[in-house]
Amino acid sequence: MTFLNIGLTDVLDIFIVAFLMYQVYMLIKGTTAMKIFAGIAVLYLLWLLVRALNMQLISTILGQVMGVGVIAMLIVFQQEIRKFFMYISTRYLSRFDVGFRKLGNYLKQTEAPYDYDKLAKAVQNMASTQTGALIVMKREADLLAVVESGLRMNAELSQPLLEAIFQKYSPLHDGAIVVREKIIEASKCILPLSEKENLPESFGLRHRAAMGLSERSDAVIIVVSEETGEVRLFYNGRFRNVKDSDDLKANLMSKLHS
Repeated sequence: MTFLNIGLTDVLDIFIVAFLMYQVYMLIKGTTAMKIFAGIAVLYLLWLLVRALNMQLISTILGQVMGVGVIAMLIVFQQEIRKFFMYISTRYLSRFDVGFRKLGNYLKQTEAPYDYDKLAKAVQNMASTQTGALIVMKREADLLAVVESGLRMNAELSQPLLEAIFQKYSPLHDGAIVVREKIIEASKCILPLSEKENLPESFGLRHRAAMGLSERSDAVIIVVSEETGEVRLFYNGRFRNVKDSDDLKANLMSKLHS
């Protein structure tokens, strides 16, 4: 009788595979991609079964399908694969960059890149009047496609301008604005919608668009609900409700000025 020789490297190998599979599951959980992934898994198990039963014809057919499975998965799951690498980059690799940027900001004594007071006051005023708003705060990820989908502005950020853009009868109020530090780069921008199926029923297009971009980039997105006046902050595929302007300011500072 022989026993399996399991060493430290084997345990580490199993742990890494389990960790990666868990991260993939968390990324596709609640989306249509989960159903596609389940279908592929069932097809793969069926292929293993027919091979074990030595069913030559169907085994050959399924073998040809599985042979191009990697390419097919890259096509079908391109958004999820992109989200996975973005998640790894923003959650783990960016920590090194954050440390250097903090040190650089300390040595240079630079001011905060965003004017949090103007942002918070404008959002608070829009929330009090139930003026719907969708504000994208740019960080490291390239949002060129989003900017190009809208109208270029390159205007200096100010409280009156922010509120004027999202007024109901403003020609710029549809879509999102993209803010880079103290500049409004573009307005009327189109954001990708989230495919998650477990989002709150109260979420409209603004919220789904904010969630969609937060899943695909490291941007921080502010949403003001037109129906309720509630303010929510979206980042890294998650969201949280904002209590007041001080709460919004604190959260923006922790996410953007880090």
